[in-house]
Amino acid sequence: MTKAPTVYDVAAHAGVSIATVSRVLRRPDDVRPETRARVLDSVRSLGYVPSGAARGLAGRRHGVLGLFLPGHDGIDLPEPDWERVADASRIPLIDDREGRPTPPAPTGTGTGTRTGTGTDAPRTASNPANLYFDEVLRGAEVESWRRGFALMVAAGRGSSREVMLNDIAGRVDGLAVLAQTVPDDLLAHVSRRIPVVVLADSRPGDELDHVSVDNAAGMRALTEFVLGRASGGPGAAGEPRAAGEPRERGDGRESAEPRGRVADLVYVAGPGDSPDEADRHRGFDQAVAAATAAATRQGHGPVRVRVERGDFSREGGRRAGEALVASPDPLPQAVVCANDQSALGVLDAFVAHGVDVPGRVAVTGFDGIEAGRFSTPRLTTVRQPMNDLGRVAVRTIVTRLTDPTAPPQRVTLPVEVLLRESCPAR
Repeated sequence: MTKAPTVYDVAAHAGVSIATVSRVLRRPDDVRPETRARVLDSVRSLGYVPSGAARGLAGRRHGVLGLFLPGHDGIDLPEPDWERVADASRIPLIDDREGRPTPPAPTGTGTGTRTGTGTDAPRTASNPANLYFDEVLRGAEVESWRRGFALMVAAGRGSSREVMLNDIAGRVDGLAVLAQTVPDDLLAHVSRRIPVVVLADSRPGDELDHVSVDNAAGMRALTEFVLGRASGGPGAAGEPRAAGEPRERGDGRESAEPRGRVADLVYVAGPGDSPDEADRHRGFDQAVAAATAAATRQGHGPVRVRVERGDFSREGGRRAGEALVASPDPLPQAVVCANDQSALGVLDAFVAHGVDVPGRVAVTGFDGIEAGRFSTPRLTTVRQPMNDLGRVAVRTIVTRLTDPTAPPQRVTLPVEVLLRESCPAR
């Protein structure tokens, strides 16, 4: 067996010092591009693979950071048909007009098969947070690489979370954890061994580092805009009509609320245990309270608010939209959703029932995921810097590794309101 190349071989091949090779492999952005390219060429030519064990012994570190995401209880994937292989002569055609997270296996291709039409195959719940996590992960991955670390990603479900967290904590130098993924006492226990950064949770009360976004201010600004659209204030949209002129619902039911003010909102909430939901709901309530106080001073009634409980998923948003359409009450003037996927689901329901958005009902979201740019109509939303959440989390871990005794950091990243066709400016 050929002897594996060493760091000394790479240094000699590239004509640089061992320290330079180490910097290229650990902190590549600290090395001049031409030198970095020469070292990496030597690494590839020689087939050199750094020894994680050796690096850990030398620096008492693993050279790896961790990102721990929540798994999803109650989401069971069907067992694959392990014996099934591709058959070019039997490609199933599946009616997907209702949207299927997981296509069924063709009929007659092994055990556990389901009908090829997909009409009686069980649906498989999808992860409603994937799009959000993808963006956070991308930022963490980029920043880890820039700072010379690999990134390990893990997720736990139910009782496995404690086991998984303890396992990954023994393999990494620092850990970023999504809020509410594991109990606070377990986070405190792990933080005594390695630096821990909590993502997306602005609540005080612990000694950990936190990175979050200004959820409350973002939702407050968005709701203020929605409330001001028809009032003639900043961002007002649409032509005014006479006081008392009915709002057409589109299905024969009308409301006598005048066009001159937006006073009937629905808020599609997220999960009750989500810190993001709590902050966004608080911002929504603040904007509504301020608008109600102003309306009272002007002799108007309060802003009417109805709350539909969602779960941050597109399907949950669709259920909320279907409930609004089926309700004997008039449709609201606007539906403010706690996240984008809920808003996209509401749009799905409204489009299916011919509800004009934004002509009849405005719809807004929160997050700024890419899917909102391509919906019909395009989604007005609050964009949070999801990439930056991951990047700042990694930077915070590295800072903590450098100075373990520094006071806890609480970083709040700014957000911005994106006005698009689902609730446009004038």
